[in-house]
Amino acid sequence: MKKSQVLQAWGKILTGQFPSLSIEITKECPLRCPGCYAFDAAHLGGETQLRQLSDYRGDELVQRILALVDEYKPLHLSLVGGDPLVRYRELEILVPQLEARGIHTQIVTSAFRVIPPEWAKFKRVYVVVSIDGLQPEHDERRKPATYERILKSISEARVTIHSTITSTFASRPGYLEEFVRFWSGRPEIARIWFSLFTPQRGATDPEILTTSQRISVMEELLCLRRLYPILEMPEELIREIATPPKSPEECIFAQTTQTLSADLKTKITPCQFGGDPDCEQCGCIASMGLAAVGRHPVAGSLTAGRIFMASAKVGKGWKRAQQILAFRKPSSLGEAEPFTILPS
Repeated sequence: MKKSQVLQAWGKILTGQFPSLSIEITKECPLRCPGCYAFDAAHLGGETQLRQLSDYRGDELVQRILALVDEYKPLHLSLVGGDPLVRYRELEILVPQLEARGIHTQIVTSAFRVIPPEWAKFKRVYVVVSIDGLQPEHDERRKPATYERILKSISEARVTIHSTITSTFASRPGYLEEFVRFWSGRPEIARIWFSLFTPQRGATDPEILTTSQRISVMEELLCLRRLYPILEMPEELIREIATPPKSPEECIFAQTTQTLSADLKTKITPCQFGGDPDCEQCGCIASMGLAAVGRHPVAGSLTAGRIFMASAKVGKGWKRAQQILAFRKPSSLGEAEPFTILPS
């Protein structure tokens, strides 16, 4: 993260705004992946599930997304799902307009459909392809988005490979290096990222890593990043695996990202996982990355993270004050009259 981006983000936080916006642009997905947080029963708080929401398509979806972007004015936008490429026609219209607005846009997909080659010419558009391990495991978990299909879909693109490490992968010696070696040899790949599976509190998913597996994965990634520069995970980021935030209130990512679901109004809290994530077992690369930034010393024992968190409290207080003041304003006759509440 560049210093200019940090300062921009700080400015938005101080005024009660979110520097990052994540939108589930569709509830539809052709995959049924084990452990998918978006379709977990707890994702939207337990009362409603993603597939039960209404969603949009066509020009209405494009215009609604642009309206949200103009409202929130994010520095960084993530388009997720479902799978965003279910709405590929809408994305072909939307992506150039986001680029023109100067917004850094990340599209997270299984690459079950061809990535438009023209996206590679945009400077602020990044495609992240989710891969669940080596081909045998991935093809079983993510069909129809098999290795064969993905390789065809990205053949004229430039993408980031992202894989979520589960207990199964962590238990096999050499597995991660074999994965990195395979993908690092392909010209379409710009970088490789890893996250660790993050469960809901109290869950017993087979994907959950043990404490010893987390430490082993951390140590292996520290070695792999030196052997394979395409593994774009700084040492400071990887070491955050050992000490994830204890709660959403301590997570810079959760505090600086607004996440909306497929109806474009339901807010997903406390972070992109929704529900009640077990933060002490978090392995989200975004959370680890911002935690690493937060540990950067500014002056003496004062860190960037402390400044961000203090600024977030100031920003929330300022926004609440604005809403209270804007709710009612005095009329010319000295009476109070209703006024528009500022958007939250």
